[in-house]
Amino acid sequence: MNMPNDLRTALADAVGAEQVFEGEAIDLRYHSDLRGQPLPRPAFVVRPGSTGEVAAVLKAAARFHTPVTTQGGRTGVVGGADAGADAIVLSLERMNRILEIDPASMTMTVEAGCVLQAAHEAAEAEGMILPLDLGARGTATVGGNISTNAGGVRVLRWGMMRDMVLGVEAVLADGTVLPGLRKTIKDNAGYDWKHLLIGSEGTLGVVTKAVLRLRPAPRSTSTALLSLAHFDDAVRLLRRLEGDMGGTLSTFELMWDDFYELITTANADKRPAPLPVGSSLYALVEVLGADPDNDPVRFEQVLASVIADGLATDAVIAQSGADRERLWAVREDLNEAFANLWPLFAFDVSVAVSDMAAFVADAKASVLSRFPDARLITYGHIGDGNLHLMVGTGHADHDTHHAVDVAVFEAVQRFGGSISAEHGIGSAKRNYIGYSRAPSELALMKAIKSAIDPDNILNPGKIFPDQPEKPHG
Repeated sequence: MNMPNDLRTALADAVGAEQVFEGEAIDLRYHSDLRGQPLPRPAFVVRPGSTGEVAAVLKAAARFHTPVTTQGGRTGVVGGADAGADAIVLSLERMNRILEIDPASMTMTVEAGCVLQAAHEAAEAEGMILPLDLGARGTATVGGNISTNAGGVRVLRWGMMRDMVLGVEAVLADGTVLPGLRKTIKDNAGYDWKHLLIGSEGTLGVVTKAVLRLRPAPRSTSTALLSLAHFDDAVRLLRRLEGDMGGTLSTFELMWDDFYELITTANADKRPAPLPVGSSLYALVEVLGADPDNDPVRFEQVLASVIADGLATDAVIAQSGADRERLWAVREDLNEAFANLWPLFAFDVSVAVSDMAAFVADAKASVLSRFPDARLITYGHIGDGNLHLMVGTGHADHDTHHAVDVAVFEAVQRFGGSISAEHGIGSAKRNYIGYSRAPSELALMKAIKSAIDPDNILNPGKIFPDQPEKPHG
């Protein structure tokens, strides 16, 4: 049996020969990293157009014992969608339709390849929102967001992607289709298996469609940037705004002085800094309400009171949509600033809010003890305990990268946190997962993987370590 030819024929039968690519016909976008650097070319790229075609591809892969890596928008940062040279890349880019919006149930049913921005726009056209919002909204797909349990900037109010998924349709490694496109919020009929797939990074099944929970579109948006003197003030400010704004606080992004000075200086030619540099911390806060006449007044009153009480030292409030974009640019216009510091090692970790200040100090000390000249940049979503730490040492070799990883992840472990808050484990962090998961937890995860995908067809080489860097505890 000539397996490559037989597999090629099986894939062509599954999706049509025009949707099967191999060799030089495989575009670089299917095997390159975020910086455009080439990765190993997979054996095949297939682009199914339906759930039935996905099932047929997986049946063929199972028959020929060929690994399959599913790809969406390719915006991940931990190698979760990188495929091996012997693998089939299953691209869901053709399965990008919005199938239904149900205003009565406040749900949206989409195919997994639907781009997040398209889902946003469709919901907003019907007077609703899909709350998930992140920087890669214009490229990231719903399926990718589900596979990594994406978070973003509104987790404080509406939770992670897991909290927005009511039902999924998925295909298992053997081609079995699981029909779970349910719109109900309450469903206790046995195991809620969709939650196994959410956050599993394509290692347990391929999500093909999803029912997403929508929310009423806000009618007012109030945004401000505040400068703060101490981390304890940031925590008190967060809890004060949550209470005083009646549950409408949607975003609380915290930026350390190193981040704020870097971003505002790098972008000074585009826009002036909204507040002077020199404060210890800066908080970008946003309230989404339902009363456009009174919400802005209430917002200004609350901010005046927190400044009077010493929780913030200064504030600037957006007076227009353009003002709001300028404030958000401080948090999101990062590319040029970070490019000037390249190479950088990026960390996406979480710890309890009560431990956050101590963790930042500990992690920085741990890095600087190994690399005294290192530059560290800190920012994150304080309301959900998620921090982004950027470390620049001037070198990007393997040994340096490994040493920086160990320094940060040891600090994460000391504070009982997670080495991945929202981006997943992928291949980049798999040998460090022991810093966040005990051996018994890893054993359970492996047992689940073995039960659902016994031949390790789906996205092998992700999440689970070959040789754990360090045992837990």
